Amino acid sequence: MPANISAANPPHAEHLLSLYRTMARIRAFENAAEETSRGGVAVFGATADATALVRGPLHLSTGQEAVAAGVCANLERSDYLTSTHRGHGHTLAKGADSTAMMCELFGRAGGTNKGKGGSMHIADFVVGMLGANGVVAAGIPIAVGAAHSAKIRGSSSIVACFFGDGAINRGPFLEGLNWAKIFELPVLFVCEDNRYSATTATDAMTAGEGAAARARGIGLPAETVDGNDVLAVDAAARELVARIRAGGGPQFLHALTYRVKGHVSVDAAAYRNQGEVESALESDPLKLASRRLAAFGVSAARVAEVDAEARTEIEAALAAARAARSPESAEAYADVQDTGAGQWH
Repeated sequence: MPANISAANPPHAEHLLSLYRTMARIRAFENAAEETSRGGVAVFGATADATALVRGPLHLSTGQEAVAAGVCANLERSDYLTSTHRGHGHTLAKGADSTAMMCELFGRAGGTNKGKGGSMHIADFVVGMLGANGVVAAGIPIAVGAAHSAKIRGSSSIVACFFGDGAINRGPFLEGLNWAKIFELPVLFVCEDNRYSATTATDAMTAGEGAAARARGIGLPAETVDGNDVLAVDAAARELVARIRAGGGPQFLHALTYRVKGHVSVDAAAYRNQGEVESALESDPLKLASRRLAAFGVSAARVAEVDAEARTEIEAALAAARAARSPESAEAYADVQDTGAGQWH
């Protein structure tokens, strides 16, 4: 059953406003990234446009902001995070700088990975973000490895591992969860279930009762939550993170959300029924949170101010990324593993 928040004991309005602020920043970032990427890759019937500032596939997390905000609000800076190809929101929520992130998307030298990772492989070790990953489910074994390292070192750090519903059909899901449970590792697995695996509805290709049932089959405690309700995600993540920090071993959070955009930014998602999308938009995470804020007595003007602050921040990030220099060609071989054969010299 989805985790619920008691109406008789609502959290403080300022806490929800803080969560809303994170979601607003993610939404503003994704909107800006989408606009600057239009026509950047010739797929899904679109024509590549040389003027696009973000090149290649761009996977947006628009509509899934509550999962990133609710989970990461319960992480410490010293905790670790792995993400998916749809990782901008997780990275921002973990504390990465929006300007450095935008520079990374633009392929600029000032990016979090010096412009070499781009959107699908964005990372920021400074805040414990170990990386987005272009391979479905590939972040799971990385997260488990980081958690095992933390346990061996006696570190208090935990790892949050985000992956999509499509990942539960791939081998690393079974291998990673099994290893984590066998060694009782400090990792929170977060299945960000947006109902689609690329261009196919997930329920058409996943047998059985889904993500939470599979996790329980390996022995992990699993909670299912409304992934569009940031307070519900926050409450569930807080409880699961507390269990992990207390030595309770790996935990599993199944967050039900919806992918508002297509698989990539130029995908019109014609394979979906428009009525389905319109219905899903009624449960937009920011819309739900703003309604709850109003019920808590927070004025619409205050919420609008938060939205404006987020847009201003991201507009500044865009301007900085546009003006930033591209990497020098000589930097292409920096940060590349040297096998000793001399081929990089």
